[in-house]
Amino acid sequence: MHQVDAFTDRLFAGNPAAVVPLEEWLDEATMLAIAAENNLSETAFLVSAGEATWELRWFTPKIEVPLCGHATLATAFVLIEILSTTAETLTFRTRMVGDLTVTRNAGGWFEMRFPRRPENGAGPIEPVAAALGRRPDEVVEFATPGDTSWLAVYADEADVMGLEPDFRAIADLPPLNIVATAPGLSVDFVSRMFAPKAGIDEDPVTGSAHCSLVPYWAGRLGRQEFVARQVSARGGDLRCRLEGDTVVVAGQAVLYMSGKITVPA
Repeated sequence: MHQVDAFTDRLFAGNPAAVVPLEEWLDEATMLAIAAENNLSETAFLVSAGEATWELRWFTPKIEVPLCGHATLATAFVLIEILSTTAETLTFRTRMVGDLTVTRNAGGWFEMRFPRRPENGAGPIEPVAAALGRRPDEVVEFATPGDTSWLAVYADEADVMGLEPDFRAIADLPPLNIVATAPGLSVDFVSRMFAPKAGIDEDPVTGSAHCSLVPYWAGRLGRQEFVARQVSARGGDLRCRLEGDTVVVAGQAVLYMSGKITVPA
């Protein structure tokens, strides 16, 4: 197992993810137990599926999720920097969102190509205001099978940083997660992401949330490229762009540790 801090260029920042390369799949209960033992927002498991191609799955401490950005970034980092994979493009076959590709650009940033999430109309403001402790200007729903997000939009960065979320109240709301966002002071937009239903009260940096954030801000700002920051306690930096139905999310990563997991035969 390798533990990697993703969406950062320094240790003890960004979002930590565990990456577990396997020769063949473990049973689902064992993978979920490992993820719970790691107690990180995600643990990624991968199995080789041919040249420069791997099957990839992601688990929180409670559930398997359809898409995870920071653990995909961490997996690409491990394959290239630790396992010496030389392919220019890595392809990950997933169970729920199809094939994902990752490339590392000349500046050392890993660019991931994710499916754009469709907007599904307005969500209710007052329940979100009660759950987050501050009333947003609007709530927009983005939905894909198995993963619905409510985007709570605020006027400025201080509003998002000053939120005092009630995680039990958030878990009682219909979506799997709530993402708070606002224009940034030194970046194009900032965000925070809350997913207590998935066992993650607040995710430090969430690549998959940008599958909703980037289309929203593209429509609002009339641009296709963005510099973003997730303003959690650890914080993380992302470079994003919209290419039709594809959201490109790029980040850096650093290795924290490598080790061996011992499980019953």
